[in-house]
Amino acid sequence: MAQRESTGTLDEKKHRILFVDDDQELREIVKGHLTEAGYNVDDAKDGFEAIDKLQRGNYDLLLLDITMPGKSGIDVLKFKHDQNLPCRVIMLTGMVGLSFAIKSVKLGADDYITKPYNMEYLLASISKVLAK
Repeated sequence: MAQRESTGTLDEKKHRILFVDDDQELREIVKGHLTEAGYNVDDAKDGFEAIDKLQRGNYDLLLLDITMPGKSGIDVLKFKHDQNLPCRVIMLTGMVGLSFAIKSVKLGADDYITKPYNMEYLLASISKVLAK
């Protein structure tokens, strides 16, 4: 037990990520990759669940799908902005529209990635955004 403590791994902070997407299979795949990369990952199936989790916990980064039933990723981004939450945000969408990117950035998104995306690109974007 003392050896584990001496390595410093217990003191290292894992970044907390909330991944929000209505596609359950995609959530499971991405969550697995992010966990393997050393992140502490929570997920939500829609904007309502994401807002509930944001009210109860602190996250370093939100990965938000823009298009979801009920509350969209833009709605969650507005909530984050209105509540002045300090977490970073990467918007994810299947829509390639400049208007969505502009709206996201105006509301405080740090990056914008179109689907489909590869995990290496997503991990690089996460690393870049969290380093800010």
